[in-house]
This record gives sequence, structure tokens and C-alpha cells, in this order.
Amino acid sequence: MSVQPNLNQRHQNILKATIEHYIATAEPVGSKVIAQEYNFNVSSSTIRNVMGRLEAAGLLYQPHTSAGRIPSDFGYRLYVDRLLIHNETLATKAEQYLQQKLPKDKVSNFEALIQRSTKILSSLSGYIALITFPQSPSDTLRHIQLVPVSSGQIMLILVTDSYQTESILMESSPFIAEQEPLDDDLIAGELQILSNFLNHKLKGKSLSEIATLNWQDIDQEFEHYADFLKMLSQEIHSHLKPSDDTPIVVHGIAEALRQPEFSQLKQVQTLLYLLEEEQKQLWSVIFTLPNNDNSDNKLIIKIGAENPLEPMRTCTLISANYYIDDTPVGSVGVIGPTRMLYDNTITLVETTADYLSDAFKS
Repeated sequence: MSVQPNLNQRHQNILKATIEHYIATAEPVGSKVIAQEYNFNVSSSTIRNVMGRLEAAGLLYQPHTSAGRIPSDFGYRLYVDRLLIHNETLATKAEQYLQQKLPKDKVSNFEALIQRSTKILSSLSGYIALITFPQSPSDTLRHIQLVPVSSGQIMLILVTDSYQTESILMESSPFIAEQEPLDDDLIAGELQILSNFLNHKLKGKSLSEIATLNWQDIDQEFEHYADFLKMLSQEIHSHLKPSDDTPIVVHGIAEALRQPEFSQLKQVQTLLYLLEEEQKQLWSVIFTLPNNDNSDNKLIIKIGAENPLEPMRTCTLISANYYIDDTPVGSVGVIGPTRMLYDNTITLVETTADYLSDAFKS
């Protein structure tokens, strides 16, 4: 589900209480428990009716008829997006703890820093912690050319500083929409002008810089191409991916697998295989370049079925990039059950990523 339902304050309060009680107990939650333990000043039957509506909206479900209710992936998503409050106190404590345990004068040994940071994050969160080693500098763009191919297509030709060449066939409709009249010579001339502009704007930039470029802030004469330029940067991003050979440090598997959600042996085996043998697949999920629409939003949360890899679809992944000189070079992540202490884990992941960004500042 992508459309979030309209919930009044009572619905939100009862949903929040149900989710947090389930997170704490791992037991399905009934209306009597909510009535007894939370001061909502309403009857158990009223709470039961609200829980029924939340179930009808897809936010809760009953594992079997006689049981209480538990949150769905959609319920957790709404909880994370709309009901969580940032824990400033925990953020301060986590930052102080990292400063005590990871003095910045040891950053010259970045391998030890990453290893120790992962171990601390796992210990503090109680889940599986993953931190990628910092990326080596990626290829930068040497030349870009836009060439008309047919009435409906444009060829984007990219050359990197290592002389890697990539040709990308694109639909021309977003560009053609800007042209009046539809004249082939005019379009070819405009594409050459735009190619010159792109070379001036992008030459020498890395993939990460291109992915986070704000195309709304461009020269006035090219501002009507903002949507087309944004599409171009997405094409460049998707075709010139950074290396996925960078190691991932993993800690906390044994502790996390004690959670009741990991009681199924087959599920544990597939998750362990992913963590230990298929890190290339995992790397591309954990390290995600920020969307150039909102590059300040560093946090990525994938809940249950939102995860692209099958072994993770009963889990939640929370990750945030860390930076060197404003360029994302690595990622801090935590994998745990969807029944996760979201407020704590989000704070710990963000704080660890911010700490590493500060530690790697040149």
C-alpha cells in the first residue's frame, strides 16, 4: 500500500500503543491490554473497534482468529513516517559514547575505526550492524555528448577519465517537449548546446557528485531543461555505478538471531548466507546514493517486503551514508526484525554515520 489512511488522533494513539507494546513483548496485542496499560480514558470495546478499523486499513492483522493484533509492514511504515519522535537525549548519549570509545586521533587506522564502530553499533542496538569500508574515488566524467538518433530517441555518450565509454539510448520526448517547432536541425543544434553546457557543468565530477546535483539551481537560460537534466543525471547514476567490491564489516549476528522472529532455521540460513557469501548483493542495498531531489535526507529505512532481497523481507534495514568532503563514500546499517526499536535504532545509525563523517573530514 502506498496511500496512507486518514487517522484521527485517537486512531494514531492506539496504533502507536499497539506497535510499541508488540515491540516490547513480541506477543499479539489485545484491546484489554491497551485499555489497562495506557491511559486513553476510553473503554476496551472502543479500543477494540478502533483496532478493527486499523486492521481494515491494513495497519494491523491477527495471526489467528482468537489472538490479538500485530503490526503489518504498512503499520510499521506509518509508525516510522508519522508517529516517531526523534530521541535527542539518546543521540547526545550515543555521540558522547562514540567520542569516548573512538577517539578521532586514531582515524589514520580507518580499518580499526570501522571494525570498532560496527561492534559498538551492534552492541548498543542489539541487532546486526553493517558498515561498508569507504569507497575508493570513483571515475570522474571526462566528456558527455547528446546525439539525435531518431525522431523518438537520443543517444547519451559518456566517457570517464579512465576512458571507459558508455552509450545510453534515451527517449527524446522530455527534450522534444521543449522544442517549437519540431525541426531536426534545431533539435541537433540544441542538443549540441546542451552537451557543451553539460561538459562545462559535469566534467571532472564523480558519480556521487552527479547523483546529488541540484538541477533546479542552474543557469537561467537552461532552467527550462531542469526536468530533462534531472532525468539525464539519473541515467548517468544508474549506468556508472560505483564498485561493489568494497568490504562490509558485520557484527552482532549471534545476538540478533536470538530474537523470536529468527526461530525458523531456513530463514536464518538464507540470511546468514546473504551476510557472509553474497555481500555484493547486500552492498548495493546498504549503500544508496541520496536522491538528488532531497540530498539532505541521508536515512534509508526498508521495512519487510520493501527490501529487494528475499532473505531480508522479514527484516528491517536502517542505513545512512557517511561522507568525505560532502561526497557519500560508505554506509552504516542495521538489520533486525520488523519488530524493532525504531526510535533507538534510527538515532544510533544516524549518530554513527555522522561520527564517521566527522572522523574522516580532511
